[in-house]
Amino acid sequence: MIFNIAMRELRSLFLSPLAWAILAIKLHVLSWIFLFQLDRFLEIQPKLGGMQGAPGLTSLVAIPLLDTAAFLLMLIIPLISMRLISEERRGQTLSLLFSAPVSMTEIILGKYLGILAFLSVMLALIVLMPLSLFLGANLDGGLLASGIIGLFLITASYAAIGLLMSALTKEPLIAAISSFGVFLLLWIIDGVNNAGQNNLATGLFNYLSISSHYQNFSHGIINSADFSYFGLLIITAIILSIRRLDAYRLQH
Repeated sequence: MIFNIAMRELRSLFLSPLAWAILAIKLHVLSWIFLFQLDRFLEIQPKLGGMQGAPGLTSLVAIPLLDTAAFLLMLIIPLISMRLISEERRGQTLSLLFSAPVSMTEIILGKYLGILAFLSVMLALIVLMPLSLFLGANLDGGLLASGIIGLFLITASYAAIGLLMSALTKEPLIAAISSFGVFLLLWIIDGVNNAGQNNLATGLFNYLSISSHYQNFSHGIINSADFSYFGLLIITAIILSIRRLDAYRLQH
């Protein structure tokens, strides 16, 4: 049943003009950035050739592209995820799922996997850009793979949080704004470290910061702590979504 709900959600996204418009705009912007960065690299390549330990094509073109994609996803995913639950609540079509022989867990997991599949298609198209450089240049495969893993994990986390915000309200616009607010908070919360007044607080904020964990991947650092962070974030958001949907079912 989870698969059926996921396919239904994926089909709905691919039939949505908004989703296609977002996909087209994002790919257009990232393509322009990719070509611009590649052109800049070709301009400074003679200077880099005379430097010892100079950064390569992966560090100057591929990874910045993935970093830009991660930031843009913070703006895009709320627009895609905002209708997952809230639209059905507002249209009162959620009761149809409640009447079916399906649990709240299956509904949430199905919707989550549906949007994650759509976003994975988007990520695949983005990743093809740096991968195309293998045709005519040498890249740091390990660093690129680490950056791609980080981009997928932050996307999966954004999708889970967006689903939770959509489950908390029946207004898609409020869900989108709330999702963006949470994303932005998680992205900048480690800025408290600059104050340096409370080691315990700054350590906590640094751990809660999604950007600090993502940056480890973009720097080629892969460790279990970062995987655990993203895993806990996704699982927590999904569990809270299930509980919220179950509470809504009991109210109706």
